Amino acid sequence: MKNVSFHRYVISLICVAILSGGGVYIWQKSTAATQSPQNQPTVATSNELEKVQTLFDQIRANYYQEVDEDVLVEGALKGMTDALGDPYTTYLSESAANELDQSLSSSFEGIGATLTLVNDYPEVAQAPIKNSPAEKNGLRLNDRILKVDGKETKGLSLTEVVNNIRGKKGTTVKLTIQREKETFDVSITRDTIPVDTVHTDLDSEKKIGKIEITTFGESTASELKEGIESLRKKGAKSFILDVRQNPGGLLDQVQIMASMFLEDGKTIVKFADDSGVISETKTSAALDEGFKVTEPVVVLVDGGSASAAEIFAAALQESADIPVVGTETFGKGTVQNVKELGDNSELKMTVMKWLTPNEEWVNEQGVMPDHQADFPEYAYLAPLPRDKELKEGQSSEAVDRLNQFLSALGYRTTGDTFDQTTVSAVQAVQQKAELEVTGKVNAETAQAIEKAVTDQLKQEDHAYLKAVELLSN
Repeated sequence: MKNVSFHRYVISLICVAILSGGGVYIWQKSTAATQSPQNQPTVATSNELEKVQTLFDQIRANYYQEVDEDVLVEGALKGMTDALGDPYTTYLSESAANELDQSLSSSFEGIGATLTLVNDYPEVAQAPIKNSPAEKNGLRLNDRILKVDGKETKGLSLTEVVNNIRGKKGTTVKLTIQREKETFDVSITRDTIPVDTVHTDLDSEKKIGKIEITTFGESTASELKEGIESLRKKGAKSFILDVRQNPGGLLDQVQIMASMFLEDGKTIVKFADDSGVISETKTSAALDEGFKVTEPVVVLVDGGSASAAEIFAAALQESADIPVVGTETFGKGTVQNVKELGDNSELKMTVMKWLTPNEEWVNEQGVMPDHQADFPEYAYLAPLPRDKELKEGQSSEAVDRLNQFLSALGYRTTGDTFDQTTVSAVQAVQQKAELEVTGKVNAETAQAIEKAVTDQLKQEDHAYLKAVELLSN
């Protein structure tokens, strides 16, 4: 399994499985019948398609094994989009199309548990959503899911596991759970789970409202408005907008949201084809319904801020001189249109480029922050293992990560060897966490160490601290 940085692991938990891997794209949805006459594609001639039909017929008639014709057709459709060499243009089967739709919806039907992969197994990555079926049935943080309806999960992708667990409201899924040394089954009845994409907090001392936007889903603009109104009532006089690790989402939502922070008539985003700029979106009451944010604002970005998150940051940076703090963003400067193909499958296709208000194309370059600031290096380490115990005398990459985490917490540990200084540091963490003091790192102790590191990161979030400094000045 590819290692996930600890910072990304922490920041992205809300999106990992609830949104099932959000992707980096902006999209507008339409049916195939909405193609305007002047943009109608050239119809392939019978000669051009005859070769495809001949190949299909030859395989169906002469292949030595039985052939699933639907699989052949799906492969041909996928092959056409793959041939374009554009990672954001793809044919979506019915299941893939459904996953895309759900990833940006305001709710989904499932159990309400956020998952991540740890050593090839899905595990519950954070406390289940309040009042969700997962919470009501007692699922806990770090529960390992060994089976879904009797089928092994080891080696499956996170998307595959999520798709197996999700299902229609009222249906039941049986999970085989491993919790420390105990293994048991739990049957959970699925329900409708709301998805919140905006999370707010207030620094009451400085009267700063922090707003984390995890993706641009179908209700994100209204969530943002509600969040700002709530923070104002609590005393917020300025705002920090955090779009770090935000993979993008819906174009209409980011346009509405950007309009809230800009004067009417200002440019939010421009669109272009190979011949140049073809259109642009400007702020107006038609977009934001007259809701404006006039308080001081700072935007936080990082390398995981992509697509719609980049449109948002660039619009505020260039059209309102709002400071952007963090690291260079992902760099995705294209817009995708999703068309239904009539059988519940869809075509997600790049249709144009988007440009910043100053007509910069950020593709493969990213939006540059006005102030560079990042987490310390230990924030990008992979999480500690949960499936094996770390103890004195061992030497490995995992022990090296452990020592770096402990060093970040103020203990004098170093290197890739679990020595006596590591033992003493682990014992100190266990004592603070009110765990059995063994000096060994099992799953429970690993969780305690990572929680302490997460708390430490809040004190060393240099981008956030820089934003606070700018707003305080």
